[in-house]
Amino acid sequence: MSLKVVVAEDSLLVREGVCRLLDQEPDIQVVAECADLPQLIAAVENSSPDVVVTDVRMPPTSDDEGIQAAAQLRRSHPKVGVVVLSHYAEPSYATTLLAEGSAGRAYLLKERVSEPQQLVHAVRAVASGDSVIDPAVVDMLVSASGRARSSPLAALTPREREVLAEIAQGKSNAGVAGALFLSERAVEKHINVLFAKLGLSTESDVNRRVKAVLLYLSDRGS
Repeated sequence: MSLKVVVAEDSLLVREGVCRLLDQEPDIQVVAECADLPQLIAAVENSSPDVVVTDVRMPPTSDDEGIQAAAQLRRSHPKVGVVVLSHYAEPSYATTLLAEGSAGRAYLLKERVSEPQQLVHAVRAVASGDSVIDPAVVDMLVSASGRARSSPLAALTPREREVLAEIAQGKSNAGVAGALFLSERAVEKHINVLFAKLGLSTESDVNRRVKAVLLYLSDRGS
């Protein structure tokens, strides 16, 4: 069965390029093309896609419509994966995208469109509930935090890594507790310790979770 994809991009050339690239894959079918946020939301309602591939900036405001769409779809269509494409290696877009959970979300630079398998991999990944974050964005987040080049996850215990892996799937503390057969209090303790080990103890709770997930994804991809 083919993965149904909606492509949202206000640049006709980029939109046609993305659609052509995806339609070459035997297991992917582009079912709608859109040029702005209202068209995208309508296309999701009409086409019931598995994945949305969207520009980060589109009309009507050309601000962060792709991020808005991802957040709205998290609530209205939680099973729809979203791949956000951007010209900008801007960490704030990625952190906002993942603020409500990383499952089924990807953030890629548009230059990856010239590397067809990168985009195709992201589409398939979010359709199965996984996450993909562009390495350039992860590098900027790690550099901004003053991280060492060696993996900061090396200091985590196996249990702390298990907890972080569950967080990376977008689960709440209660969800992590249920998955690992722990009490919520134990999960909270593990999370506080792993945040401290990753140097995130002074961040806000949302930023700590997002940055920890990005570090985890980066470590898996290295």
